[in-house]
Amino acid sequence: MLNWAFEQLAVEFSGFNVFRYLTFRAICGVVTAMVICFIVGPRMIERLGRLQIGETIRPDGPPTHFSKVGTPTMGGALILISIALSTLLWADLGNRFVWIALGTCIGFGVIGWFDDWKKLVHQEPRGIGARNKFLWQSIVGAGAGIVLFVTAQGPAEIQLIVPLFKEVALDIGFAFVVLTWFVVVGFSNAVNLTDGLDGLAIMPSVLVAGGLGVFAYLTGHFVFSGYLGIPYIAGAGEVLVFCSALAGAGLGFLWFNTYPAQIFMGDIGALALGAALGIVAVIVRQEIVLLVMGGLFVIETVSVVLQVVSFKLLGRRMFRMAPLHHHFEMKGWPEPRVIVRFWIISLILVLIGLATLKVR
Repeated sequence: MLNWAFEQLAVEFSGFNVFRYLTFRAICGVVTAMVICFIVGPRMIERLGRLQIGETIRPDGPPTHFSKVGTPTMGGALILISIALSTLLWADLGNRFVWIALGTCIGFGVIGWFDDWKKLVHQEPRGIGARNKFLWQSIVGAGAGIVLFVTAQGPAEIQLIVPLFKEVALDIGFAFVVLTWFVVVGFSNAVNLTDGLDGLAIMPSVLVAGGLGVFAYLTGHFVFSGYLGIPYIAGAGEVLVFCSALAGAGLGFLWFNTYPAQIFMGDIGALALGAALGIVAVIVRQEIVLLVMGGLFVIETVSVVLQVVSFKLLGRRMFRMAPLHHHFEMKGWPEPRVIVRFWIISLILVLIGLATLKVR
């Protein structure tokens, strides 16, 4: 929106040419999303508190969590508003990748909104139900995959890229849609499982979004992609603005979500963030790298799977409580220690993922 306006102004005033630069618009996207959060955040917290839309804690949860009862939740709406407005303001709205990423993010946010509304307003503990939630997630995730598959303008856009090997690009045909569904739905639920402590899920999401933004910029740049041995996908660079908006919205939300949290994101935020990271990884053809950079989310999900399998097969639990962050809480770690150490792990994993750019 603003991008188009500044392009028109640049014809008459050369100073506006700076807005043609993708990196500058990405910076504007970060700042804009953060400012929106800072302005809207306090009002949203007050409004949610007045409506008594607050967090509920399950009886078998960590004892330290009972003090969180009643904390305003569904704050993920703040993240979605900031991402959407910032992206619409600074991205090239003629770019199909921008719309696919934004549409997927909002679609999963809507699913999360209905689930949170059922739980918190209608007092239905199961929300919309696991089956219904998975069904709608699958529809949106597979739909995004189909759109990408049908609109692909070259084989590189739907090939499976294997990091560390320049020449390995597997033609997977329509299985690309299945891969997209798996990555988007899987990461959506992985972020949701990780969102159990103040700020635990949002900061790793910001870090991964930043890492994927680097991949988006390089993948959409003909010279850099050729030098680094990654596929060149025309237009993918514009997704950097979306990633920047996500990072800015995440940092803005963290201002209110840091320990002790004033607001929680709820499913509306967690599902949307995970889906956003997943679809961006698919667009830039770095699904395997996403498993590395988003390794914290993967570890949290695997801990839940292992806990369930261990209990059903062996009759005992592998961890004191799952997901993994609760295990360390039950061991006596203070919540801030768990959060910061998990952030550090996430940062290391993102750096490892970025390192694959040179190890090819």
